[in-house]
Amino acid sequence: MPFLRSLLFFVLKVAFTVPFVTFILFLFFLPPLPRYRVITLWGRMVIWLARVILGIRFRVEGLENLPREPSVVLSKHQSAWETIAFQQIFPPLSFVLKKNLLHIPFFGWGLALFSPIAIDRAAGREAMKQVEAQGKARLQAGFWVLVFPEGTRVAPGEKGNYQVGGAWLAAKAGVPVVPVAHNAGICWPKNAFVKRPGLITVVIGPPIPTAGRKATQVLADTEAWIENTMARL
Repeated sequence: MPFLRSLLFFVLKVAFTVPFVTFILFLFFLPPLPRYRVITLWGRMVIWLARVILGIRFRVEGLENLPREPSVVLSKHQSAWETIAFQQIFPPLSFVLKKNLLHIPFFGWGLALFSPIAIDRAAGREAMKQVEAQGKARLQAGFWVLVFPEGTRVAPGEKGNYQVGGAWLAAKAGVPVVPVAHNAGICWPKNAFVKRPGLITVVIGPPIPTAGRKATQVLADTEAWIENTMARL
């Protein structure tokens, strides 16, 4: 039964995605924030399909912790679910992603209209400069910036190596870091076609200040909060 539900979910998602992306390609002329709000209708549809067909629901703790000003969100990364659901949980987000993703037909074209921060990860320190320059521009434009500090998806119960890029951007831009923990990988496993029904919990932590602090200190506090929170999820 989970396989059949997952198959139906996949078919409906693809059937919806192709015409939707074709439609939004004609919205390139809109300013970034209004364009973002239209594009996120796709994510809302996917999360609705996940709830109705797959039985995947979610709840959020700590919404009161969100600052009023645009900030940098550093989140655990377990699946594709959070990249979609966070669009309706948080204010407008700009994702840090690999530049080559923008070349994928339909999917990548839609991503490009999201005003992402597209970087070449093989560029080393140059990639950090790209994150800083583009990230500051997005924050000034009213976007929040979402970074997955582990750099890739990790399975539930595992921990990746936290990278300093997101904390570096927050410190350079003088904005707080908002740490986020969740257990989406239990229902929506990494690279798995079959999804499982269940309740995903997203926990938003208190903002971590960056003023007068080194990025490594900010990252250490962020990592400690996320991993301690993951232990109870």
